[in-house]
Amino acid sequence: MPLIEVTQTRRVTAHVRFNEPIVMQINQYAAFIGATPDEVINKGLEYLFEKDREFATFRTSDRCKDVPELLKARRPNGSKASRGPAKKPSTSVEPGESVAVRKA
Repeated sequence: MPLIEVTQTRRVTAHVRFNEPIVMQINQYAAFIGATPDEVINKGLEYLFEKDREFATFRTSDRCKDVPELLKARRPNGSKASRGPAKKPSTSVEPGESVAVRKA
């Protein structure tokens, strides 16, 4: 049995807007824990989704099946006919690695 476990995570880019004080706090928290703002947001949302029992109930209900896709991952560059001059790449899908260490 290996002592460490590496898992691949697919990352996508999405356009989200935050209130200015929240951005400042995200940056401060990232500096506080030595992480990136993306990591702070991801872990914060994972924690929220894990702890909210009403949301867990909602996710198993029929109401969850027809939720509109309000937040969408941005398309990779070139997936649709371009209109106008080329822009910088609109998405970055990169494998992230998460490592869990097991005690021997």
